[in-house]
Amino acid sequence: MLIGVPLETAAAETRVAVTPETAKKLKAQGHQLFVQSGAGINAAAPDAAYAAVGAEVVDAKAAFGCDLVLKVRPPAVEELALMKRGATVVGMLNPFDREGLERLAAAGLTAFALEAAPRTTRAQSMDVLSSQANIAGYKAVILAADRYQKFFPMLMTAAGTVKAARVVILGVGVAGLQAIATAKRLGAVIEASDVRPSVKEQVESLGAKFIDVPYETAEEKEAAEGVGGYARPMPESWLSRQRAEVAKRVALADVVISTALIPGRPAPKLVSAEMVQSMKPGSVVVDLAAANGGNCALTVPGQIVQAHGVTIVGETNLPALVAADASALYARNVLDFLKLVLPKDAASVNVPMDDDIVAACLMTQDSQVKRS
Repeated sequence: MLIGVPLETAAAETRVAVTPETAKKLKAQGHQLFVQSGAGINAAAPDAAYAAVGAEVVDAKAAFGCDLVLKVRPPAVEELALMKRGATVVGMLNPFDREGLERLAAAGLTAFALEAAPRTTRAQSMDVLSSQANIAGYKAVILAADRYQKFFPMLMTAAGTVKAARVVILGVGVAGLQAIATAKRLGAVIEASDVRPSVKEQVESLGAKFIDVPYETAEEKEAAEGVGGYARPMPESWLSRQRAEVAKRVALADVVISTALIPGRPAPKLVSAEMVQSMKPGSVVVDLAAANGGNCALTVPGQIVQAHGVTIVGETNLPALVAADASALYARNVLDFLKLVLPKDAASVNVPMDDDIVAACLMTQDSQVKRS
């Protein structure tokens, strides 16, 4: 099959959907690859590296004109015009963007959004949300350490002792757990909060203290358990108690890293303007939910701002700041998904609807949006 790998054109997007490593494996399966010139340059994958494994380096028109197009971000309107009806596109296509899905359907494309894969054991190897969140959690701590004008670890020197930084992490999914692990390696003292009681053991196993907010009703406990590996909106009664508890910790923190996201909804506001004002001058907030409106009330998506002496980092695409490894992991996710829809030496993409992963990821087919 002819597979196209275009250059990502979304603002500040440095990742690529296929690396030379996965290109070599696709070639070994009998497929032909058209890689747009410069597609991997920002991810430390020059054109020569693709050519060395048998891919053809082409222009945008040729890459988008293939039967199967592999992307990181959804195709732009002008890119859709380069794609042929009946082609297939695989990428992070934002399942909650109805307008975007309708454009894909109108273009006659079969589209698979990898973010929609169920969070099951079988789907772990193609879980793009987890692979990219892992990188985001790591990079958030590195950005915080760069912006924080003190050491993270405790240091004992001839000139006196430097106290360890106090880090508070809000939201303990994949990104939050990686942030805990990275901050711990840097020597910080860490506290973490999450609506799900099941993560307490994970938090403590990584060396952090869990900010425990007891549940007073069955409704609160049921919501806290979440569904499908994701958090659910919590009752206001619990949220008000959590805010009070978290506010105490935030006031003492040197760094706050917030990672709380609910699929298809605006990010929950966990850090109010008053909480930022209570923080010490020189403190840092890194808001991983900036692209969805932010967990912090003062976050400005895409910008780094100062408020009340606190630096608030609103980067909206942290994995793109670690493009080489982010691309490597994402490309392996894509490759594993393709095993479900693209058998070896196949001339066309199969859509086995009895496969729960394929069915969940299928967004458009036969000019119709399949997601309700």
